[in-house]
Amino acid sequence: MSDTTLDRPRKTVAGAERAAFRATQVTKRFGGTLALDQIELEAEQGKIHALVGENGAGKSTFLGVLAGRVVPSEGEVEIFGQPHVFGSPREARRLGIGAIYQELTIVPRLSAVANVFLGQPYAKRGLLSERRMREEFLELRDRFDVSIDPDTPAGALSTADQQMLEIMRGARSGAELLLFDEPTTSLAPPEREGLFQVMEQLREQGTTMVFVSHNLEEVLHIADTITVFRDGKLSATGPRTEWTKASMVRSMVGHEVTEYRRVERAAPAPGTPPLLNAKGVTLPGACEAISLELKAGEILGIGGLVGAGRSSLLRSIAGVEPMSRGELFVEGRQVPWPRRPRHAIKHGIAFVPEDRKSQGLVLGMRAADNIVMSNMGEVMRGGVLSERKIAATSREIAAEFGYSADRVGTTVRNLSGGNQQKVLLGKARFCNPRVLMVDEPTRGIDIGAKDEIMGTLRKLADEGVGIIVVSSDLEEVIQISNRILVMAHGHLVDELDQSAGPVAVSDILNSAFGVEKNAS
Repeated sequence: MSDTTLDRPRKTVAGAERAAFRATQVTKRFGGTLALDQIELEAEQGKIHALVGENGAGKSTFLGVLAGRVVPSEGEVEIFGQPHVFGSPREARRLGIGAIYQELTIVPRLSAVANVFLGQPYAKRGLLSERRMREEFLELRDRFDVSIDPDTPAGALSTADQQMLEIMRGARSGAELLLFDEPTTSLAPPEREGLFQVMEQLREQGTTMVFVSHNLEEVLHIADTITVFRDGKLSATGPRTEWTKASMVRSMVGHEVTEYRRVERAAPAPGTPPLLNAKGVTLPGACEAISLELKAGEILGIGGLVGAGRSSLLRSIAGVEPMSRGELFVEGRQVPWPRRPRHAIKHGIAFVPEDRKSQGLVLGMRAADNIVMSNMGEVMRGGVLSERKIAATSREIAAEFGYSADRVGTTVRNLSGGNQQKVLLGKARFCNPRVLMVDEPTRGIDIGAKDEIMGTLRKLADEGVGIIVVSSDLEEVIQISNRILVMAHGHLVDELDQSAGPVAVSDILNSAFGVEKNAS
């Protein structure tokens, strides 16, 4: 039998009735904000317990309490019958807790193997066992059905592959209580299925898992028990069999919500000149000789699997990849190929990266400051920043994306992932771009916020902005786009025009995998 942690027998805690965790009257305040309000909850051993709710509902804060990194203002938590000791990751591991956070904890300069065994390496007499770690890494890689090179520095990997390293690290940790915070947001369907298969294996071996997700279909697929949070309180909890997608949404928001569906938008008239024309876009090792056109008022989706080169294409046009090359035309006029983001912004091209925390936002600054920093001249008076202009402008922009105008003074670090994404979109909007490129626009976004953001993107397109959208959620690409370009292995392999009829997810996947049309 393999010696990987996934295959090892799990210890059984004495007393079958003892919960994996039991939270009693757990309350957490951040200044004047009540993030958790008298939470009473427990989880059965050897089951998958999902936590759902809108952004800011308290689910990730509660997960942080379970992980020990968030100290509650009031209340107690027991882990397998033992009192939890907060504020000590070492103590959390001793109690059998492992956590996989939405915020990546990758060390960029270390190899993929080293990141998986970070903090828990195999060593004998003080010497690392490189061979044993490499062998287990390859076995884990096969189980998750991914193709990450073990020797590649983690910083050179895509966000999706970095997320898989986090998951592999957590899965092999031997934890009895494993916590997942939005683990699938940057994963393509094959990687998601690989994760769910491993989660099912761990459940069979007795591991308890707590799973935070905005993807309600995934929750219904994998969870045994579902708990809904609303406004920092426990709204409802029960076995999966008692829930539907609609009932979860009702419990999350307190009323009926119509899920976002494709809204038919008129395509630009035939013969309309392109707003943006990129030719021969090449980034060595990522994408090669990609050409595309975008018309004013058009939403162009880019589909494909993770690693196909979609993000690299956008980053190249946005001036984020100085090693890229190509030809760029804006409104028919050739402009120098952008080598820096400011070069692209100068030509009216704004970019929203997929990793908002490390590439898009300054976490220690207010939401208002983040929004206006892309166009500081607009909020100056006599060469000096005007606090009044910053406040008024940021409130107006924030409201476009459904972010509360009353919270523009909040430090971005203290916002939920969804609200951080809204601030990032507002920052790009404040450039007054003619072309807006958005990589994973709804990553970590709840169903209500997704509808707001997608509606705002459609509104911008109706005003004449050309928009390019990359998303791992292929349904989302279909819902928002006029046309869809499909990429595979760094090349453009197909173009799907929805003016002739709606595209299906299978159409995109068939193109990405090279399946011939009409093949059985």
